[in-house]
Amino acid sequence: MIVAIVQFDLPSGMTLHEATDTIFGPSVGKYRTMPGLIRKNYLYGHGKGGGVYLWDSIESAERAYSIEWRSMMAARFGSEPSVTYFESPIEVENSAQPH
Repeated sequence: MIVAIVQFDLPSGMTLHEATDTIFGPSVGKYRTMPGLIRKNYLYGHGKGGGVYLWDSIESAERAYSIEWRSMMAARFGSEPSVTYFESPIEVENSAQPH
């Protein structure tokens, strides 16, 4: 599995509530049906937005972060997002454990 961490600059002073309402929330539907995406967690903090993505393969991840996507993000936020890939050899999923 592949973990991708995406970060982009948010408009100055944007609150978590504003980011959730105008950026994160409206994009949820797109990610529910994205081929190869296992999980996405949205990120907010330190003037940045982004996500932590778990992909089934590097090919799926690279399809999502296309040149067109990078250009769209740059036009929307003023700079290209950073995308960092990691191999994920082990996953611990505590939510599946009985409490």
